[in-house]
Amino acid sequence: MIRKFESRDLEGVMELWLETNISAHSFIPSNYWRENYKAVKEMLPKATIYVHEEKEQLDGFVGLVDSYIAGIFVREDQQSHGIGKKLLNRVKQTHDALLLDVFVDNTRAVQFYLRQGFVVRKEHLDEKTQEKEYRMEWQRTKE
Repeated sequence: MIRKFESRDLEGVMELWLETNISAHSFIPSNYWRENYKAVKEMLPKATIYVHEEKEQLDGFVGLVDSYIAGIFVREDQQSHGIGKKLLNRVKQTHDALLLDVFVDNTRAVQFYLRQGFVVRKEHLDEKTQEKEYRMEWQRTKE
């Protein structure tokens, strides 16, 4: 089930954010994510967030700021079960266009977004990590 974020979800969302970032970004020192934990925790409730849960288990979420996807996070043991796609489809329902940045070396995520209709618009360097990122965009097709 996908639903809007509630304040009671904050700890579970942050745990998932940290675990998933460390796992998906082995090319970035894990300390980077730990050092940014507090700032993200303070900013998170200001974003539009949808969570995916089954049997009262939070197993994924998507965070948006306007039409920018700050991230889609799915519990590692639940990846490749369609949860990320469901979360993405939820935000596609209310937007005609979406943007995101994804690390080039996160090939699994890059491939996921390409399969979901995103296209690479440019490559740039993330100043904080010094890692290359793709700016990707999705636009609703006009029928």
